[in-house]
Amino acid sequence: MKTYNPYSGNVLETYSELTTAEIQQKLELARRAQAAWKLTTMEERASKLKTVAALLGNNKERYARQMALEMGKPIKQGRSEIEKCVWLCEHFAAHASSMLAPEHIKTDYEQSYVVFEPLGTVLAVMPWNYPFWQVMRFIAPALMAGNVGVLKHASGVMGCAVMLEELFLEAGYNAGCFQNFIISSDAVEDIIKNPIIKAVTLTGSKAAGSAVASTAAAEIKKAVLELGGSNALVVFNDAAIDKTIETCVAARYQNTGQSCIAGKRLLLHKDIAPKFLKKLKDAVLEMKSGNPLDEETYIGVMAREELAKELEVLMEKSIKMGATLELGGKRDKAFFEPTILTNVTANMPVFKEETFGPLLAVTIFETVDEAVELVNQSAFGLGVSLFTEDIELATSLVPRFKDGAVFINEKVSSHPALPFGGTGISGYGRELSHYGIKEFCNIKTVVVA
Repeated sequence: MKTYNPYSGNVLETYSELTTAEIQQKLELARRAQAAWKLTTMEERASKLKTVAALLGNNKERYARQMALEMGKPIKQGRSEIEKCVWLCEHFAAHASSMLAPEHIKTDYEQSYVVFEPLGTVLAVMPWNYPFWQVMRFIAPALMAGNVGVLKHASGVMGCAVMLEELFLEAGYNAGCFQNFIISSDAVEDIIKNPIIKAVTLTGSKAAGSAVASTAAAEIKKAVLELGGSNALVVFNDAAIDKTIETCVAARYQNTGQSCIAGKRLLLHKDIAPKFLKKLKDAVLEMKSGNPLDEETYIGVMAREELAKELEVLMEKSIKMGATLELGGKRDKAFFEPTILTNVTANMPVFKEETFGPLLAVTIFETVDEAVELVNQSAFGLGVSLFTEDIELATSLVPRFKDGAVFINEKVSSHPALPFGGTGISGYGRELSHYGIKEFCNIKTVVVA
């Protein structure tokens, strides 16, 4: 298994995949570790997670550089990712105890209450686009709940995965509480079937989610899926244009557009469309593209050349169907210019499919009902952003969207205190918050008659 620098094309490292016997040994280690870990106090768990937070902060530069090298994340954005991981750890260290406190329910019994106990060893199948954050938002609450985790990370960011395992060992966790498995996707099915694995969580594509969910369902094991998205940015005619453009640019182009929650479809009210588009193009042109290790770079390369090619195909098909190339559109190996397409209709690939890269598809609407229909005309259901000064209107529209999140005058993002997840082919289950930490708990009813 080799990792490559997408900016230079050079090989970074070569890793040896685990054998079947080695996988079993590691799973047995996880089982033994969990048997001891579930008996620890919440204070002990919180103390160790605070140490993880401190180590992340102290090694921020090293981790950000590794992300830049392995998947092309601009280094400033890599630092921000690590800072968010610190926030996450501190949040769950502070609040997990109250999140998991027994819930007493008044019934006709003498006593009745609910306790939240760990399921055991959980497999996490994680993507390359946020190599630290995606893993941390799983493992931090999972460990606080008394579970242990095994990680199958994307092969392209195996260096990040190795660093993550080392991080938890350095923080004082026993070997087996969190392990990185150097394996290909072919090994995942048998690992899910292994009786030591009690549940699985996946962040990734619809195809990967479908495969993992099918295996988990056949084994009667819990699964949480956080899949793709095609979030809409809906700009009404009373929106604060300059602030909205700033938010929309960040929503679409951060992480070089490689985010499930990126705003990929821009729905503009016809009354402000010309003025908005002119200012939008100026803002996009100001973004610096280049070496991910450069402090000024905002748009780096995509993680792999094949991903840039896939985006190019979606763009070209849409242009042939009548979309207009307003800006960008050029590709050089793994680099894809920040791109804006206008005159996009609901039948075009850039509207229907997930554009995982720096391409924004623009559609004009005239009425509120039309905007709502366009938002919902997607098989995805991760999130939607509404931009308007009429907060009463925006909040009244919330029940009309099927998405897992509605953000008003803000881009969709994940927050440790709020549940995160989608509907439709964006997946099911929730991460983060008190909802997410309970996904991998046995919610046990206790009655005393």
